[in-house]
Amino acid sequence: MTQTILGATGQIAVELARELNRRGTSDLRLVSRNPRKVNDTDMLARANLLDAGQTAEAVAGSEVVYFTAGLPAKTELWEAQFPTMLRNALDASRAAGAKFAYFDNTYMYPQDARVQTEDTPFEPIGRKGRVRDELATMVLDEMARGEIPVLIARAPEFYGPGRTQGFTNSLVIDRMKAGKRALVPVRADRRRSLIWTPDASRGLAALGNAPDAYGQTWHLPVDETRPTYRQLVAMSAQELGADDKYTVLPKWALSAAGLVSPDAREIRELLPRYAHDNVFDATKFRTRFPGFDVTTFREGLAIIREESSNG
Repeated sequence: MTQTILGATGQIAVELARELNRRGTSDLRLVSRNPRKVNDTDMLARANLLDAGQTAEAVAGSEVVYFTAGLPAKTELWEAQFPTMLRNALDASRAAGAKFAYFDNTYMYPQDARVQTEDTPFEPIGRKGRVRDELATMVLDEMARGEIPVLIARAPEFYGPGRTQGFTNSLVIDRMKAGKRALVPVRADRRRSLIWTPDASRGLAALGNAPDAYGQTWHLPVDETRPTYRQLVAMSAQELGADDKYTVLPKWALSAAGLVSPDAREIRELLPRYAHDNVFDATKFRTRFPGFDVTTFREGLAIIREESSNG
């Protein structure tokens, strides 16, 4: 059974390729503009997902297609390219008669203290949130069309090893590894739901290979302890052998930083969610996959420490 990963060079895609290989998938096709093998048996296909013909050719013969494509965190790029990439991927999968698994995030969710479930309404704040709303709605429309099996696998904010990109990695964990003071966005006393990136990929692989998972939206599994940033800094200090001091960056400071820093500018529309508890509920996944081993925060931080000491 040929399984195809679109956008195959990102962190989620690389971990997904490893997990599918561990599961015995030898017919694995990695698709991107410049694909690289993750496993010795991987097949590589060059394609620009903005090109419908190249996308269709890359997907042809697939039985399962995973959409894990990412773009730099630039709003204009998201608006100009993401809808076309996803539409081409859906059209190609429909033409191939392939199952389609869409890897999603929570940018379109309300940025308040409501517990997030698979039924949480879309109430985007900001332009990137509206793009993610458009993309998720496109996939839901394809699901409702019913011509091919479709699922959505949704993840909250990332933290993790390797090249994991996320605000918690860059502001807290990476700084503490470097002997710098942790920076906490907005509030230190609000609970956070974070997903270990390899868990997100393992969960996506589990869903993509479960026939009964299609036709549904799924929240991928997280450590249920949901620590505050204060608690996460304390855990990180213990596991990384770092100082537990931190500085809270108020919303006005992060907004002002956006005037001079492109990276800070891209976080501004997400700032409201850091003022509230962020509880991402994955009960549905845990019920369907009771044997799935979720990485705890301490386990994840220990892996990061070991990786850092070996690096």
